[in-house]
Amino acid sequence: MTIRSPAVAGQFYNNNPTILRAQIEYWLSEDVLDECRAIRAVIVPHAGYIYSGQTAARAYALVRQQKDKIKKVLLVGPSHRVYFKGCAVPACDQFCSPLGNLDIAQDTLKLLKENTLVTFSDSLHQQEHSLEVQLPFLQVCLNPEIRLMPLLVCDISASELATIIDALWDEETLLVISSDLSHFHTYTEANRIDRHTCHKIAHFQAEITPQEACGCTGINALLLLAKKNGYQLEQLQHNNSGDTSGDLSRVVGYVSYITTEL
Repeated sequence: MTIRSPAVAGQFYNNNPTILRAQIEYWLSEDVLDECRAIRAVIVPHAGYIYSGQTAARAYALVRQQKDKIKKVLLVGPSHRVYFKGCAVPACDQFCSPLGNLDIAQDTLKLLKENTLVTFSDSLHQQEHSLEVQLPFLQVCLNPEIRLMPLLVCDISASELATIIDALWDEETLLVISSDLSHFHTYTEANRIDRHTCHKIAHFQAEITPQEACGCTGINALLLLAKKNGYQLEQLQHNNSGDTSGDLSRVVGYVSYITTEL
């Protein structure tokens, strides 16, 4: 049994399981939301929880209401530390967070073995935070037997990524796109850029750039697939780090969306 250990526990989120679970439960309970149509995907941020945890929780609260329909999670996020061609899935058996272990759906991921755009590598995943910070939310919101398909994205087109996702995304699989929005602009400028990015998302314009969202390839791939399948996107919350830290000089933008069947 090989396990990927947490790389950013104690930095991006609390490494005490009791405190971590209580924090997530608090955010999930902040809003009483009406249950929506079947959720097929979410877009959620991946910054430190003190900045973006509440924004992510808006989407996960709705996912939690439909947890019995979800057997697997296809988790897609950008590589921040390592450059490589294509995308990478892990070879290990489990991913670990302070809340326990999640099984990797290796039997399903084997469908990608012959794809030249996919690398099987634990080392490429080892230090990446964009996927890891979603694990505690998934563990609190979904049933413990869910299986994970982590897909780390680097140099690949949105259309190529969409083809890979499409092969793995069935009705029992939740697609999680992990992405922040603009980085290190003033509060006013960030809001202007991010509103424009959200306009593109709302109109299925799969042309978002890395300057607009660090997980742009994943978002663009989702937009291509959502448009093809006739799905609906709904924005839940948009803010930035200035709203929580008070520093308006150099902020990072965050947004949460759900993608539902019509």
